[in-house]
Amino acid sequence: MADRVSTFLGGSPLAVLVRLLVISLLVGILLSWFDIRPYELVEWAKDFVQWMWVSVFGSLNRVIDYVLLGAAVVVPIFLVSRLLKTGRG
Repeated sequence: MADRVSTFLGGSPLAVLVRLLVISLLVGILLSWFDIRPYELVEWAKDFVQWMWVSVFGSLNRVIDYVLLGAAVVVPIFLVSRLLKTGRG
Protein backbone atom coordinates (compact mmCIF):
# COMPACT_ATOMS: atom_id res chain seq x y z
CA MET A 1 0.00 0.00 0.00
CA ALA A 2 2.81 2.43 0.87
CA ASP A 3 4.42 1.63 -2.48
CA ARG A 4 1.21 2.65 -4.28
CA VAL A 5 1.08 5.94 -2.39
CA SER A 6 4.72 6.67 -3.18
CA THR A 7 4.16 5.82 -6.84
CA PHE A 8 1.08 8.03 -6.99
CA LEU A 9 2.77 10.98 -5.28
CA GLY A 10 6.06 10.61 -7.13
CA GLY A 11 8.12 10.02 -4.03
CA SER A 12 7.78 9.50 -0.31
CA PRO A 13 4.90 11.44 1.26
CA LEU A 14 7.25 13.45 3.50
CA ALA A 15 9.50 14.46 0.57
CA VAL A 16 6.48 15.45 -1.50
CA LEU A 17 5.09 17.47 1.40
CA VAL A 18 8.39 19.34 1.79
CA ARG A 19 8.56 20.05 -1.96
CA LEU A 20 4.98 21.32 -1.98
CA LEU A 21 5.68 23.58 1.01
CA VAL A 22 8.78 25.07 -0.62
CA ILE A 23 7.03 25.60 -3.97
CA SER A 24 3.98 27.08 -2.20
CA LEU A 25 6.24 29.49 -0.30
CA LEU A 26 8.00 30.61 -3.49
CA VAL A 27 4.74 31.05 -5.41
CA GLY A 28 3.23 32.90 -2.44
CA ILE A 29 6.20 35.29 -2.33
CA LEU A 30 5.95 35.86 -6.09
CA LEU A 31 2.21 36.51 -5.98
CA SER A 32 2.64 38.84 -3.02
CA TRP A 33 5.35 40.71 -4.90
CA PHE A 34 2.91 41.21 -7.81
CA ASP A 35 0.18 42.11 -5.27
CA ILE A 36 -2.10 39.31 -6.45
CA ARG A 37 -4.56 37.71 -4.05
CA PRO A 38 -6.02 34.20 -4.41
CA TYR A 39 -9.54 35.66 -4.68
CA GLU A 40 -8.38 37.77 -7.63
CA LEU A 41 -7.07 34.68 -9.40
CA VAL A 42 -10.40 32.90 -8.93
CA GLU A 43 -12.28 35.98 -10.16
CA TRP A 44 -9.96 36.28 -13.18
CA ALA A 45 -10.52 32.62 -14.08
CA LYS A 46 -14.29 33.01 -13.71
CA ASP A 47 -14.31 36.18 -15.83
CA PHE A 48 -12.11 34.51 -18.45
CA VAL A 49 -14.42 31.50 -18.77
CA GLN A 50 -17.42 33.81 -18.94
CA TRP A 51 -15.72 35.94 -21.63
CA MET A 52 -14.86 32.82 -23.65
CA TRP A 53 -18.46 31.56 -23.40
CA VAL A 54 -19.86 34.88 -24.60
CA SER A 55 -17.24 35.17 -27.33
CA VAL A 56 -17.84 31.71 -28.75
CA PHE A 57 -21.62 31.74 -28.63
CA GLY A 58 -21.81 35.44 -29.43
CA SER A 59 -19.76 34.73 -32.55
CA LEU A 60 -22.11 31.92 -33.52
CA ASN A 61 -25.01 34.33 -33.12
CA ARG A 62 -23.26 36.84 -35.40
CA VAL A 63 -22.55 34.09 -37.95
CA ILE A 64 -26.24 33.25 -38.11
CA ASP A 65 -27.05 36.95 -38.56
CA TYR A 66 -24.50 37.24 -41.37
CA VAL A 67 -25.82 34.12 -43.11
CA LEU A 68 -29.39 35.41 -42.97
CA LEU A 69 -28.32 38.84 -44.19
CA GLY A 70 -26.38 37.34 -47.09
CA ALA A 71 -29.21 34.93 -47.91
CA ALA A 72 -31.59 37.86 -48.23
CA VAL A 73 -29.53 38.97 -51.24
CA VAL A 74 -28.14 35.68 -52.61
CA VAL A 75 -31.30 33.57 -52.65
CA PRO A 76 -33.43 36.00 -54.71
CA ILE A 77 -30.57 36.47 -57.20
CA PHE A 78 -30.19 32.68 -57.44
CA LEU A 79 -33.93 32.21 -58.00
CA VAL A 80 -34.07 34.93 -60.68
CA SER A 81 -31.03 33.48 -62.46
CA ARG A 82 -32.58 29.98 -62.40
CA LEU A 83 -35.89 31.33 -63.72
CA LEU A 84 -34.14 33.22 -66.53
CA LYS A 85 -32.07 30.16 -67.44
CA THR A 86 -35.17 27.92 -67.53
CA GLY A 87 -37.03 30.41 -69.68
CA ARG A 88 -34.29 30.38 -72.34
CA GLY A 89 -33.75 26.62 -72.40
